[in-house]
Amino acid sequence: MPDGKVRAYRMCTRCVMDTTDPDITFDAEGVCSNCHGFENNLKPYWKPNAEGAAELEALLERIRREGEGKTYDCIIGLSGGVDSSFLATRLNAWRLRPLVVHVDAGWNSELAVKNIEQIISRLGLHLDTVVIDWNEMRDLQRAFLKSHVANQDIPQDHAFSAALVHKALEHGITYVISGTNFATEGVLPQGWGYDAMDAAHIRDIHRQFGELKLKRFPILSFRDYYETMLHKLQFVAPLNYMPYDKASAIAHLEQNYGWRYYGGKHYESIWTRWYQAHYLPRKFGYDKRKAHLSSLIVAGTMTREAALKELEKPLYTDNELAEDTAFVAKKLGFTVEELEALIEAPPRHYLDFATHAGQLERYQARLARNSALKARLNLRTLPARLARRLSGVLASPKG
Repeated sequence: MPDGKVRAYRMCTRCVMDTTDPDITFDAEGVCSNCHGFENNLKPYWKPNAEGAAELEALLERIRREGEGKTYDCIIGLSGGVDSSFLATRLNAWRLRPLVVHVDAGWNSELAVKNIEQIISRLGLHLDTVVIDWNEMRDLQRAFLKSHVANQDIPQDHAFSAALVHKALEHGITYVISGTNFATEGVLPQGWGYDAMDAAHIRDIHRQFGELKLKRFPILSFRDYYETMLHKLQFVAPLNYMPYDKASAIAHLEQNYGWRYYGGKHYESIWTRWYQAHYLPRKFGYDKRKAHLSSLIVAGTMTREAALKELEKPLYTDNELAEDTAFVAKKLGFTVEELEALIEAPPRHYLDFATHAGQLERYQARLARNSALKARLNLRTLPARLARRLSGVLASPKG
């Protein structure tokens, strides 16, 4: 294992997750904790049925109503991938007026760009493209590679979220539409990565290994994320309230929008393809296909046997790997030998670097205290003016 520990290999009898997940456990029948986590924690909120359809329609009506008189009633990030592209077509059918934002972090494949153009032009939507300063993005990604942590997608993921949030606040948009869904993302081991929204973690790694100052890179501080964004914005995941099958979504996009598939989950980014298909398996032994395929298994859209056959396929052909490695090395300013040396160096845990865990615990404790105080107070017995003022104080994160 990457932490130096030795453990017996075992695979779940229901999905294809195995002991490369450092936190996995198994019940007496050999079913893993990821499967139980899906059943207990996610499935109750996954409603691809009549109940979900009713809740979704009520939500859409609220968005339309609250957005009356505004240029946009919601915002969505469009990567050119399956989930966001499919969701964009549904927003159009639902008569919503989204501001569509694409964040260019320097790694788009030509196919992803073409997919975005097809979706936007055929739906007649407005696209706002945010271009991340490449020198700073490159410096931050070089720093993360030198840190040897597992989640090398943190710089990209943070930039995507931060840019989308800034655009929403800039335009006074409340509803952020997300392609996140339990049908294809119901299994994702926490031990395989770390929170991309931890600004303290990003800054510490960059402080130790970066070379440039991050002046224009969009970073959401703890206060921005937890005390501002989560109070001003509402994140909506419509795909959790409807039947969603990735194969059917791909067919819909290809047949009606000239969209083309790019070969793997999040492979619309050259960087993510290389990181997921080479860096993670080689350095940590993590094959993210196992999580993606297991998500389809627990959602009932793929059999375990079909998933096992899919895992028999190589992550890369030799030619594709050499081509992508050379591209990544050149783009980040490494030689191929330097990049491979970084992969071969010993892995490190994210806890070797600063995190916002302490801030998060204090924030959650403050929220709990406020909730307890609200429960004890009967505001209806107070004068109306005082009750309104006290309610406002208790609703504030600073309260």
